[in-house]
This record gives sequence, structure tokens and C-alpha cells, in this order.
Amino acid sequence: MPVRLITPSTRAERILFDGIVDYAGLYPPAVLTMAAAVRNYAHYRVGSTGWMLGRFVCPCAALAQFSTDAESVLPRDAGDVPWRLSVTGSGDLAADVRAIAAFNTRHVGGAVADTIEVRANTVAEIEIVDTLVPRELITFIEIPVLHDPSPLLAAIARAGRRPKIRMGGTTPGAFPAATNVVRFLSQCAALDLVAKATAGLHHPLRGTFRLTYDDHAVTAPMFGFVNVFLAVALVAQGGSADEAVHVLEEQDARAIEVNEHSIVWRHQGRAYMFDRALLHRVRERLLVSFGSCSFLEPVEESRALGLLSSRTDSAS
Repeated sequence: MPVRLITPSTRAERILFDGIVDYAGLYPPAVLTMAAAVRNYAHYRVGSTGWMLGRFVCPCAALAQFSTDAESVLPRDAGDVPWRLSVTGSGDLAADVRAIAAFNTRHVGGAVADTIEVRANTVAEIEIVDTLVPRELITFIEIPVLHDPSPLLAAIARAGRRPKIRMGGTTPGAFPAATNVVRFLSQCAALDLVAKATAGLHHPLRGTFRLTYDDHAVTAPMFGFVNVFLAVALVAQGGSADEAVHVLEEQDARAIEVNEHSIVWRHQGRAYMFDRALLHRVRERLLVSFGSCSFLEPVEESRALGLLSSRTDSAS
């Protein structure tokens, strides 16, 4: 991810939202076709909120289909910024690494798969990942958080890789407890690990929502992505685990004030201020993005709640 520079005109929410959404339209609950997903990504990329868009998330097994369906919309001119892809593993890591290398050779200039996302449940599996994946490929390793993840996070730190947390899914049981999320975030901060979140984060604030787009879908409490990033910021400036749980569970947009210089969360008569320098640190060094099968939901709901102002749409 490119280094973000803080300038006097950079508003706090611009720092928080910059490149925050890795677009995973191919995945549940959206489950779009490749043609539809690449068409959406191309459209979002040139729109007024394109600066909020991160990588295109693609299964390794679908890279060939991406090459076919995205051919007509990829950048072609010298100096254009290529599409960046985050590739999710197939389970055959050695084959995935070869497929990514072949993809990058085929798409010099127009697209680059610079990130891989894999799963590991044990320290031994993390060590295998570190052995097989080249150092130049950014590697996020998704680990379970039901139990204390400290051995797994320590192994990821030793390998110089990055952890990933799954924040939900299409069933109520897929959502971790807030205390387990805070434990993961706190340990990542203590180890200076750059993390990523994924799943169940379509909405900016905590609330009860449908878990799929079906009209009769089951509902359940879902985490808000703004809650998660503010929880990381709170932990980074020395906040307690209890305070971080409270911010994760905040559902009232009126409790969060966004201004030019900071984001402020008010809780039980106390104001917690997250200034631009802290938000910059969070986005660069602690939690870089979240995966979402929708780009419009996070953008439009953030704007509707007053968390994203129109001034940031095209501002630097």
C-alpha cells in the first residue's frame, strides 16, 4: 500500500477512509459474476469516491477468468495506476504462487497481484506459508480468534507476514465475540503487526442487519467497520480492553463526531479524540483495509450517517 502523506488539507475522515475497502464482489453474499465484479470495480475506481477503493479480491482459481473479463477495462497508458489484486488461496499454496507469478507476467502495467490471503490454524502451517510465499508478495494469514491467538500472532510476527481476522459471515455463528476481536487487535498492536479484517463489515456502525440480500434472510448483530477502526485507534493510544469493547458496540452515530482535525467518540460523559496523526498510524501500520462484497453500502451509509462528508469526495 502506498504511503499516505498528511497535508494541512487532509481531513480526518479522508485519512480514515482512504483505500479502506478491498472489493470482494465475487464473494458471498453478493456472489457476482466476474464480468459484473470487474465492471463495478472499474466504475467505482473512476468515481468521486474511488479514493476509498482498495484492492480487487479474487480467488486464485479465477485469475484466468479475470484476465478474460477485465481485459477491456484495465489501464493501458504508460503512467496509469494498475489495478491491484489480492488473491485468496486455493489450498495448494505452491500452485497459487506459480499462478500469481504467471498472472503478473501476463499483465505487466495493467494489473498486479501483489497480495495473497491464506488461512492457517497452527504455527506449523504459518511456517509453511512463510517457506512457500516469496517475500515480495504481501501475505495476510487468516487465523482463528476463538481462543488466545498469541502463539499464531507471534509466529506471523517472526515470519514478517500480516494477520487477518474474519469478522462475520452469512450465519450468526460466524461472528466473533467483541472481546475476542479486541484481544486480537490489542495483540496485533503490541507486536506492531499490520492486519486486515474481512467479512460482515458492510455497514459503518454496529447494528442488526440481514446477513444476505435475500428478503427473508436471517438477521443478526454485525460489527461496523468504523467501530473496528476506532477500536484499533483506541487500543493504539493506550485505551483499555473494556473501552475498546464499548466502541466496538457503539450503535449511535451521534456519539461519533467527524471534524477536519480528528474523530471524536463520546461515551459515558467522556470524549475520546483520535487525531490525524493517530488515524494515519492506524491505517498505515495497524489495520490497512477490510474486505467487503459491496462498495456502495459502506460509502452511502457512511455519508448518510454523517461520517463521510461530501467535501472529501474529490479532495486531497
